[in-house]
Amino acid sequence: MEVSEDIKSAKDILQTILKARKTIRMYPENNPIYRKTVEESFSKFEEFFGFKENLGLKIKQNEIFLDTEQIYFSSEKEDNLALFFFKDGLRELTFSRGMSQSELEDFLRIIALDFDREAVDDDVVTLLWEKDFQNIKYVADEAFLLEDEDYEAEAVKEVKSKAPETDEVLKAYAAAFDSEDVREVAIINLTDKDLQALVKEIEKDLHDKTPKIYEILFEMLAQSESAAEYEDIQRLLRDVFSYCVKQGNLKTVVDLMKKTKELADDPSAPEAMRRQMRILLSTVNSPESVKSVGEIFASDVEVDENVLAEYTGFLEKEAISPFMSLLGELESIRGRKIVINILIQLGKKDIQAVARGLQDQRWYLVRNIIYILRHIGDKKAVEYLLSTAKHTDERVRKEAIKTLGELKSPLALQTLKDCLNDADQSIRKSAVKALGNMGSETAKRIILENVSDKDFGNRDFEEKREFYEVLSHWSDAETADFMIKILKKRSFFRKAKNDEDKACAAHCLGLMGNKDSLPVLQKLRDSNNRLLREYAAVAIKKIENAR
Repeated sequence: MEVSEDIKSAKDILQTILKARKTIRMYPENNPIYRKTVEESFSKFEEFFGFKENLGLKIKQNEIFLDTEQIYFSSEKEDNLALFFFKDGLRELTFSRGMSQSELEDFLRIIALDFDREAVDDDVVTLLWEKDFQNIKYVADEAFLLEDEDYEAEAVKEVKSKAPETDEVLKAYAAAFDSEDVREVAIINLTDKDLQALVKEIEKDLHDKTPKIYEILFEMLAQSESAAEYEDIQRLLRDVFSYCVKQGNLKTVVDLMKKTKELADDPSAPEAMRRQMRILLSTVNSPESVKSVGEIFASDVEVDENVLAEYTGFLEKEAISPFMSLLGELESIRGRKIVINILIQLGKKDIQAVARGLQDQRWYLVRNIIYILRHIGDKKAVEYLLSTAKHTDERVRKEAIKTLGELKSPLALQTLKDCLNDADQSIRKSAVKALGNMGSETAKRIILENVSDKDFGNRDFEEKREFYEVLSHWSDAETADFMIKILKKRSFFRKAKNDEDKACAAHCLGLMGNKDSLPVLQKLRDSNNRLLREYAAVAIKKIENAR
């Protein structure tokens, strides 16, 4: 069957990306080979965009798909593009028509990093988030964002420490053959009838008798007449509850809680009985109960999402503290994800109880708590989060800044403003993005003041471009006038830096689609400065296409 042109083009792009990763690692940015590689890569994308608006890639461990068509496969561990993306949590990548060459270059520089050998603190997903590409989008598995990199190493270390030495295994093996106490065992063949009987016995043993036990106990409860009897049966039911949890049977736990709640809410039942049922219901929130349920989450037992949702529905705010403790102890990624989702639901009942976790000494737990508060989405959390923007760990600060931006509370403005002058460039970039997410007039004013500062022009070009990109979110006359003034500004003593500022302003106006700036941009298209010339040309193209 003939392969369509868009499939061929997409396959070419993936091979070009593989080649570009190697080249960009080998040569500096100003090398002709480097520049040629970027240009060739961009032309491949331009060719594809002649067929379709978007190149949407779905990523599996060793495969990459375009729609349902497999366009890449490799089972190797080295130079496996699918595995490289997959292990960092990327599940989808989408490149859209309108992507600039500079965007593609930034993307290639990210994936060209050698994360195994270079001193890179972040992963691919984090670096893509920091860039906030306009025409390159991704979908990531969030469980990877919550992973603490030390867990895997610790787990491997523990397994190795417990593993027997090879020599000891061989000695034991030899000793078994040397043993004189070896007897012949008569082997009797089983008939079909014997096998059928054996299967029935196994099935009978495997059948869960717990529901039958608690049905009998509830029947006894209905026949009881005194407070003492109600209390005795409540204790027996609590033992059944504990047994089910230890067996990893969350479904039976939920069924037991449903029946208990029915009786606790039944106005026709005796008050003494209802009181004992409320006591039984409260045990689900105890530290002992939560710890036992945590063992289910830490195991390989599959937990049905509907059952998990029902279980969470029985929890009260008293369970927040035990679940916070459990979150700090769990080493399983899946288990931590389950607990985080439970805390997001519970935290809505008592944000202050969740916020106490921000005082913990473990950076990864603090980052998870900030993540939980962000997904709860209550602006009241902001007052607790402000101090975390100054946390000693950079990863915590980034998570805090991102959350403050998404919660959009005016209380966060001063903190985010302070972060714009942080010593760490990545923190400054996170802060300006957070202000952009807030989208308020005050947030815009803060960024404009920062950009107008006399020392701002000395910053790295990539950082300055981030600031100007965020300003493009406010597509108003004031922002456009500010950018046009920068384009018209002349300087004799710091011309290179001034040209960088102009390139950033052109980039911003292009993103805004401001047609009033076209006359100024067209003059700069013939500039002697390559950077300014390129950015002016791209901006003009974007504005004309937006008409």
